[in-house]
Amino acid sequence: MSESATWPAPRTAWYAVLVLNVAYLFSYLDRQILSMLVGPIKADLALDDTQVSLLHGLAFAICYTVLGVWPIGHWADTGNRRNIVAGGVFLWSAMTALCGRASSYAGLFLARVGVGVGEAALTPVAYSLLADLFPPERRNRALGLFSMGIYFGIGAATMVTGLLVQAIGSSPTVELPLLGEVRSWQAPFLLLGPPGLLVALWMLTVPEPARIGSDAAPSPPFAAVLAQVRSQPGFYLLHTFGVSLLTMLFNALAFWMPAHLKRVHHLEPVQIAFSFGPIMIIGGSLGIVAGGLLADRWRKRGLLDAELRVGITSASCLLPFALATFLTTNTELALALMGPMLFFSSFPFGAAASAIQLVTPNRLRARVSALYLLVINLTGIGFGATAAALVSDHVLHDENRIGDGVAWVAAVGLPLAALLLYAARRHYRAMQTR
Repeated sequence: MSESATWPAPRTAWYAVLVLNVAYLFSYLDRQILSMLVGPIKADLALDDTQVSLLHGLAFAICYTVLGVWPIGHWADTGNRRNIVAGGVFLWSAMTALCGRASSYAGLFLARVGVGVGEAALTPVAYSLLADLFPPERRNRALGLFSMGIYFGIGAATMVTGLLVQAIGSSPTVELPLLGEVRSWQAPFLLLGPPGLLVALWMLTVPEPARIGSDAAPSPPFAAVLAQVRSQPGFYLLHTFGVSLLTMLFNALAFWMPAHLKRVHHLEPVQIAFSFGPIMIIGGSLGIVAGGLLADRWRKRGLLDAELRVGITSASCLLPFALATFLTTNTELALALMGPMLFFSSFPFGAAASAIQLVTPNRLRARVSALYLLVINLTGIGFGATAAALVSDHVLHDENRIGDGVAWVAAVGLPLAALLLYAARRHYRAMQTR
């Protein structure tokens, strides 16, 4: 299909955003369940914070990152993207339920790897879909709305799991229909995984859009993907590693905030559920949409580095709020600071993804996006929560200081992220003027 072809009808495009957003919500719901179950899992399996963080990070990120590049990224550049997403949703939902049948650290680790395999089929494929559903001037907005699923998923996971933990109380086991007696921490996985299977079926109602700016020629080989990245290292590398540092902090604060609120502020699970959960949904969603809208506004004014400016703004504004939130011992102040912290922590991600789509040829978008996600997720998801746990476990030697560990990640990562994104601006502008 040529560049002169018409874009899909707005109703079709926004319907796809809705379904993809719900799929993204369920992806984060399933991966974030663990954050509210740190205490019960540690007690039952005799783990420390670092080991639990690896279940959230490394176990999930291993296949999530690698398979997104090959073969899923290749399939997305050549095949039916709608079907790929539907298959991924089905797989990760089934593997989430399987987490609830694990009885050892190794079994739970492998099930989390399976969740990562399924979720590898969503984000890079969705980026490619949305790039063919929306013209550039509306793409930041669409990607921002799609990405709201992150914050609804984390917030929903916190609230639903918090209610379940509160209901179960200190009981080590719980009786479930058909399944019989299970460990208390296994129940949320068993209850929250299966509904995602319905989302997989819903995804099949989304039309597969034609590829704008593409023709019927075979998809370029992976060597062309690497050549594209090597041709512009000043943008791709600086941008990717800058966003990686922002992702690292987001994952650290999102995963450890419930444990921090329990250990330092002595909140009960239901209190955490209905403080952190709603603040994540509201603050995170507003932040990523605002970042996309600001990028669109700056781009209309002729600023060719609009998307990177959003990232720099995020890093600069987030630093004081992140430090204050995790270092204060005043509960009311910590809860008040969480709003702006989550707003600015979510601010850059829709625009950052849009930047990749804007300067990458159509037939390479999914695989270049997958390479981008490979790096940001290996560092952000794979190491974000673990970096904070390593500080509290092995430097401070006090699990109650996990918040200090998150503050260390912020103090080191955010200034460096701003510098990398600032340095990438010149290269990004040049790619658009050739």
